[in-house]
Amino acid sequence: MSDKDESETVKLLRGVVAGAIAGAVASFAMDRFQAAVSALTASDDGDKQVEPATEKAADAIARQIVGRAVAAADKPLAGQAIHYALGIGLGIAYGVAAEFRPAVTAGYGTGFGLVTATILDEGAVPAVGLGSAPWNTDLSTNLYSYASHLVFGSAGELVRRQVAATLRG
Repeated sequence: MSDKDESETVKLLRGVVAGAIAGAVASFAMDRFQAAVSALTASDDGDKQVEPATEKAADAIARQIVGRAVAAADKPLAGQAIHYALGIGLGIAYGVAAEFRPAVTAGYGTGFGLVTATILDEGAVPAVGLGSAPWNTDLSTNLYSYASHLVFGSAGELVRRQVAATLRG
């Protein structure tokens, strides 16, 4: 079946499925990348750890839904849930876009990674009060964000291509 013969519904569903799987795997890859970088750069001087934006977001959501913050012991898991939910959502949007506008995959997902870093970490996170503006942050923090999202974007594209090809048969 050629692309012209495929229905828009088939392309949409393939984009959703491939994107959801890609988003989950890309979130995992990004998480592992961040853990590796953190292990390599950990300092023994007792620097206070900054609460991740995902944990702050989980707290804000919990306050809105159940009227109280997430318990301290549950914050890492709640933050991971936010990280994966957002990654899967972004993966779905990317997967659908890739089905209808393949040009979005140029650069093997690196463009997707750069856009997500810029919009989310550099724009939305500071705009909603979950983190500092990029100009109030160390250059190394900004570079870490972009590197993490390049891993996210390229891992997402690798998986999306494989899943979409499998679904095409």
